[in-house]
Amino acid sequence: MAARGATTAGAGIALRAARQRPGTAKGFVFLSLEDETGISNVIVNPDLYEKYRVVINREKFLRVEGVLQNQDHTISIKASRVLPISITAAETQSHDFH
Repeated sequence: MAARGATTAGAGIALRAARQRPGTAKGFVFLSLEDETGISNVIVNPDLYEKYRVVINREKFLRVEGVLQNQDHTISIKASRVLPISITAAETQSHDFH
């Protein structure tokens, strides 16, 4: 795992229920991205949200670049860039490990 303050990137499906913009957060937006390893927490500042608002609100899969942050033992990515990920119509199979 990268060290706190390191530049990093994460990608995954943006969980709809986890796109939050609480009134008490001074305009900050909180995202949760899920991939095969788990969930990543993302913090988006108000200016960056305005820049990437359409991508954040409409895209299903996102790539986030930013800096690792560890606050109160919660590890997050403080976003500096948010990009859509295009998923092709390629046929895929689900793997049932149970």
